[in-house]
Formats: sequence, structure tokens, C-alpha cells
Amino acid sequence: MAAKLAVRALGPDDFDAALVLYETLTRDGSVAGKERFRQLLDHPGSTVFASEAGQALTAMATLHILPNMTQNGRPYALIENVISLEHVRNQGHARAVMQAVVDAAWGADCYKVMLLTGQDTGARSFYEKLGFRADQKFGMQLRRVPPRKPNRT
Repeated sequence: MAAKLAVRALGPDDFDAALVLYETLTRDGSVAGKERFRQLLDHPGSTVFASEAGQALTAMATLHILPNMTQNGRPYALIENVISLEHVRNQGHARAVMQAVVDAAWGADCYKVMLLTGQDTGARSFYEKLGFRADQKFGMQLRRVPPRKPNRT
């Protein structure tokens, strides 16, 4: 990565550009519309961060900061929907977005930042390079819909 990438919080007018990334992530047409994107952005504690090159968004992640009763009331953070366009992978775009997300979580005094990643996505080593660990907690989920198929090419 030659120059520092621009990373910013998205707004409602970024829906069309974000949609390209969401569709890259899901590949199944399950992305909600513009009104749901607006609701996500309006939800207290939720922010979508993205890097951009020129006029295009290149990587994106959603941060949810959640209130908490333990840890002296300090919130915790959850990261979801991390994606980068294939042609910019390994160029620092997702790393820059993740750094902005983590910085925002620490800036909000979160005591921890969590994320889940699919076992078959190949992303675990990326998250480990950023300092995330899988040996402290055991992630579990209960789903109403089947998981997406991995985005491997």
C-alpha cells in the first residue's frame, strides 16, 4: 500500500456504491434495499465504514457498539459484513477499514471487539494478523436461515 487509504463512515447517499460490496459478499441476491440501509445507518451505535479509491468503495465493514452492564458499563463492539473487492485484496483496503473500525470501538471506550468469520472463507488468518484471537471465546450461533456459501474463487 503506497499511500494511506481514505476510510470514512458511509451515509445514506452511499447506498448504490455499498450495494456493489454487499452483493460481492452475498452473491445470492439477499441484500436488502435502500430503506434498510438507511435504518442501519440511523441505528444508534451502528456505523458502516468503507475505503474508497477514486469514486468507488473498495472495502467495507459494519461496526455495532452495544451497551453493556458488566465491565463497569463499558460497551462492547461487534463487527459484521467485512468485504473487499477481489481486485484490491492484499493491497491494504480491508486492513485500513478494519483499523478504522477498531479505532472507533476503542474511541467509544469498548472493552472488547468481536467478530465471527466463516470457517471456510479463508479470512481467519487475515483477522489473526490484525490481532484477533480465536482461543479466548467459543463462538456459537443459532440461525433461522442457512449460512452463505464461502466466497472462494
